[in-house]
Amino acid sequence: QVHLVESGGGLGQAGGSLRLSCRASGTIFSINTMSWHRQAPGKQREWVAGIDSQNNTNYTNSVKGRFAISRDNVKNTVYLQMNSLQPEDTAVYYCNAVIRAVRTDMHRAFWGPGTQVTVSS
Repeated sequence: QVHLVESGGGLGQAGGSLRLSCRASGTIFSINTMSWHRQAPGKQREWVAGIDSQNNTNYTNSVKGRFAISRDNVKNTVYLQMNSLQPEDTAVYYCNAVIRAVRTDMHRAFWGPGTQVTVSS
């Protein structure tokens, strides 16, 4: 069994910062790409940022220069540092990790349950 759990969401102010964490646990053999996604009310879920096993990162245009994704491979944890928050960043944030579990021969994607981020103006 593999599980992802996000933490660090909550209420932030415009111009402020929040840091999200997502820890993978269970029978993990290896983790490939880790990423953050978000879903605002009435909108489809969108990809926000990703980081591969070599620490190469990518961001959607709306968060470039404001958000930073990083990972700790010892802790099986991915982070999202969110700076210069805007009300448009309000959404449920989900982490995703492509994981190969022990006693399996392929990677598959796992999702966390999500954490609410609300940015007030």
